[in-house]
Amino acid sequence: MARIAELVGVSVPTVSKVLNHREGVADHTRAIIEQALADNGYSRRTRRHAPVTTIDLLLTGADSQWGSLVFMGADSEAQRQGIDLVATMSSDEPGSEERWLSRIIHRGSDGVVAVVTELSPTTMAVLQREGIAIVLLEPVGPPPAGVCVIAATNWAGGLLGTEHLISLGHRRIGFISGPEREICMADRLDGYGAALRRAGIEFDPELVRPGDSLVTGGRREGAALLDLPDPPTAIFSCSDEQAYGVYEAARQRGLRIPQDLSVVGFDDVNLAQWVSPQLTTVRQPVREMGMAAVRHLVDLASGAEVVSHRHEVATTLVERASTAKAPKAPKAPKASKTPKAPKAPKA
Repeated sequence: MARIAELVGVSVPTVSKVLNHREGVADHTRAIIEQALADNGYSRRTRRHAPVTTIDLLLTGADSQWGSLVFMGADSEAQRQGIDLVATMSSDEPGSEERWLSRIIHRGSDGVVAVVTELSPTTMAVLQREGIAIVLLEPVGPPPAGVCVIAATNWAGGLLGTEHLISLGHRRIGFISGPEREICMADRLDGYGAALRRAGIEFDPELVRPGDSLVTGGRREGAALLDLPDPPTAIFSCSDEQAYGVYEAARQRGLRIPQDLSVVGFDDVNLAQWVSPQLTTVRQPVREMGMAAVRHLVDLASGAEVVSHRHEVATTLVERASTAKAPKAPKAPKASKTPKAPKAPKA
């Protein structure tokens, strides 16, 4: 600690606070000290090969059906293996990540499943240095090299949903994404674009809207699409809950689903079968993804050999009642014939 303190130009107690994950150190200073520790080969005793007893689940969107399914899958697998699972909902509040990191280290967690969460480089470095296994489930951005990832085939899902609408004759297909920084949403948009290109349909940026994966986003962005001078005849939403918001926007405008507007969702959560009409959607096995994340985490934490650091689960199309053939364009009124001039009376 004295050597690191001298190198960085801080006090020994400050280095001690960083090593023990205590508060009272500025983020910039903490990052410099962490880097100095890493550069000088500091590492704690690894906990690999010991029995796995406790793992943590850091979850974004726990109040959504998607997040609930991830938790249910992770909890089911943890119970099956006799492991304690501690779930925490991620927060954007300043300092929340540091406090969470301190808690999991102090309770001796063997591993972390981070769900749709972007952990800072400093946090990732600390977890790795502490010998805490890491699995990212649908990471927000590109994952660090060597970190295990569980994800759905999002590009293929975007392709499937769009090709289904194209097969029904739709040519103006709206697309409502989720949060733009999430890599899974970018993949789905790429799949949508690929399907259009294959069908010879020009990509129209006006038909693509950034959503939030929630009902509010579907209502807001669905309204924006349906109020265009030339609105789409179909909308592909990147989540089922967001698709329900599109239902509301359509009904507010007197549009019938699927007669006037076809809608496709993504996820296949329970809501897809509760809405009327039932929602056609791209299914990703969310619960199974949560289970797989815990299985891979236990393997990593127990020192098992990892063949691949990326594991993708297949997406499939589930056809229900919210999609139909594209409505026919109204026929242009026939031009009225010019009336013949009346004949002049005979003399």
